[in-house]
Amino acid sequence: MLWATAAVVTLGFLIALEIAARHYGLPGPIATQVQEVVFAPKSGFLLYASMGLMMVVLTWRQRFIAAGAAIGIDITFSLVRWAADVKVTEGHPFGNGALWVMLGCAVIAVTRRTGQERVLLLKGVGLGLLLVAGRKTGDTWLLITSKTRPAVLDQYVATADHALGNPSWLVGRIVTATGPVGARFLDYVYTQLAVAAVIVALYQLRNVAVERRFPGHHLVRTFLVIGLLGPGIYMIYPVVGPIFAYGADGGHWAVANLWPDTPPPIGTPHHMPFDEITPRNCMPSLHTAWATAIFIHSRKGPRILRFAGAFWLIATLGATLGFGYHYGADLVAGVVFTLTIETALRSLDRGWDRSGIQLVAYGATVFAALLVSYRYLSMEMAEHPWAFGPLLILAMTSVVYGYVRTTKLWDRKAASAYLPEPRREPQPELV
Repeated sequence: MLWATAAVVTLGFLIALEIAARHYGLPGPIATQVQEVVFAPKSGFLLYASMGLMMVVLTWRQRFIAAGAAIGIDITFSLVRWAADVKVTEGHPFGNGALWVMLGCAVIAVTRRTGQERVLLLKGVGLGLLLVAGRKTGDTWLLITSKTRPAVLDQYVATADHALGNPSWLVGRIVTATGPVGARFLDYVYTQLAVAAVIVALYQLRNVAVERRFPGHHLVRTFLVIGLLGPGIYMIYPVVGPIFAYGADGGHWAVANLWPDTPPPIGTPHHMPFDEITPRNCMPSLHTAWATAIFIHSRKGPRILRFAGAFWLIATLGATLGFGYHYGADLVAGVVFTLTIETALRSLDRGWDRSGIQLVAYGATVFAALLVSYRYLSMEMAEHPWAFGPLLILAMTSVVYGYVRTTKLWDRKAASAYLPEPRREPQPELV
C-alpha cells in the first residue's frame, strides 16, 4: 500500500508539473521523458546509471542480458541515425537502450511475474525511473521558477555573504587561476553528481538480489526527497547566483560586472528584477545538499568509497563556489537542509523517538532562521562579520554535531539489539 500510494502521489505530482509547464508553453517532465524513448536523451550517463539501480533486483545472468540488450539497442539507434543522416546536436547519442530496457522490465513484471517477484521487479524499475523523473522534474521546476519569480533576492544574500568573507569571489579567482584544466575537471564533477550517487546507492543495495528485499533506508530516498522539497524553497527565496547577478553572464540584468575580481560593496540591498530564463536555484544549494548526502551514506562503505564520498563533497563545494553558481550562505543552508531531511527519513524508517523529533525540529528551526537572517539581517551581518560569521558556522556545526551524536546513539542501540543474551550460569542452591 505504501508503494502504491507513493506511485499515485508521484504520478499526480508529475501531471501537475506537466500542466504548469504547458501553461507557460514549455514541455513538462512527462513529455520530455517520452521524447527520450526515440530522440537523443539529455543525459545518457544518467539513464545507464538508472538502469544500474534497477538491476540490483536482477540475478547476474539477467544483468548481463539487460546490459547487452541496452547496448545493442543503442548501437541500432546510432546506425539508424547514421543512415538517416541525423546529427545529434544536443544531449548524448546513447541512453535510449537503457530506457527501453527499464520499460521492458516493467512490462515483464506485469505480464510474466507474480507475487513477491513481481513486486520486487516493479520496485527496481520504479527506483530507476524515479531517478530519471527526478532529473526531469527538477528541470521543469527551474523553468517555472524563472517564469514565476521576476524579482530575485541576490543583493540580500550577497550582502549577508560578507560575514563569511565572500567565498564565491575567493574560490572563483582560484578556479580561474587553474585555467581550463581545473575548470573542466570541476565541471565534470559538478554535472555527474547523480552518477556518483548511483555508485554509492549500488553499494548499499548490493544484496537486494539475494535477500529479495530493499533495505529500509538508502541514499536514493534522501536524494529524491531533497530534489522534491528543494525547488519549493526556490519559489519562496528566489536567487540566481553571483555569476548572473554580479557577473558577465547576467548581461544588462546584472548589478555590475564584479564577479570574481571585485567583491560587491556593502549597501542597502533591494529586490532586483531579472530575466525569465535564468533559474532561481540557489537557496539552498541542492548540489551541496546532494553531495552532503553522498558523503553521509558513503561513511559505512569500504575505504575507497569513503574517500570518494569526501572527494565528491569537497570538489562539489569548490565547483558551486568557483563557477559562481552559489554564495557561501547557500552552502551553509544546504548542509542544514540535508541533515534535517536525512534525520527525518532515518526516523521514519526506525520509528520516531524523542531524539529524532528534537533533531528534526531543531534543524528545521535553524534552516528557517538562516533564511530569515539572510533576508532581514543582511546589513547587520555585513557590518559585523566577526560576530555573524562565526555564528553562521556555529549554527551549521551545531546541526552537524546533533546529527552525528544522535545517529551514533541509534547505531549503538541497533547493534545491542542483535547481541545474544548473556548465558546465565547455574547458581548453587541450599539442599
